Amino acid sequence: MKRLFPAPWLSLALWLLWLVLNLSVSPGNLLLGALLGFCAPLMMRKLRPLPIRIRRPGIIVRLFFLVGRDVLVSNILVAWGVLNARRCPPRSQFIKVPLDLRDANGLAALSMITTVVPGTVWSELALDRSILLLHVFDLDDEAQFIEHFKTTYERPLMEIFE
Repeated sequence: MKRLFPAPWLSLALWLLWLVLNLSVSPGNLLLGALLGFCAPLMMRKLRPLPIRIRRPGIIVRLFFLVGRDVLVSNILVAWGVLNARRCPPRSQFIKVPLDLRDANGLAALSMITTVVPGTVWSELALDRSILLLHVFDLDDEAQFIEHFKTTYERPLMEIFE
């Protein structure tokens, strides 16, 4: 059964999403949605990451609130920087952050966090996963930013995934 439906919840979600997006439960849409829900996970099964092993699930809640706080603060700082760009132009830089996190799922979560927080862009990851190249919108102190990044995001993800 696992061969036919490698991700049954994904199949169901795709089928339901198809019906919702088409706003119709006609026989044709039911069939097309079922076909999509059946075929898409089969075609993408090689792309699925390794199973996730969460070591300390309680840290997820703390990380969620830390990221939420940083998103709010960064939104305000980036907006302020854009509004005052003529008087005080932002000091944008690419910085290299040394990484200790090696788990693929942890790195994927770190890339999503980096994308969500305004003012930072995940630019490149070294092939050996040891260095992350980030673009920062307005950077005062590179060492302080790296320390904040590692303690706020990387260390909790290491505790969760490694």
